Amino acid sequence: MIHIEEIQKDINELPEEAQALLLDFIDLLKKRYLTPDKPTVNSNDTPDCPLSTLDILNESELIGCISAEPDLSTHYKSVLQEKLDSKYDHR
Repeated sequence: MIHIEEIQKDINELPEEAQALLLDFIDLLKKRYLTPDKPTVNSNDTPDCPLSTLDILNESELIGCISAEPDLSTHYKSVLQEKLDSKYDHR
């Protein structure tokens, strides 16, 4: 059984730096275990038909997090080479 008073007493006895670390740890636990319910894409998430890569990316909210050329995925190597050449051309 958890005894809140005893935990508070133990925390108060810790140095400020340790208390700050404890608060950071509590924030980490909150983020991990108390995430708000998000609407998920489960329309085709069955054992026979798992989520597609696009559905997983949509759920992760990573799509649209940067702006780039629309066809970058087809010519990224040439873009990367141009950037590297311009950055390290002085060598």
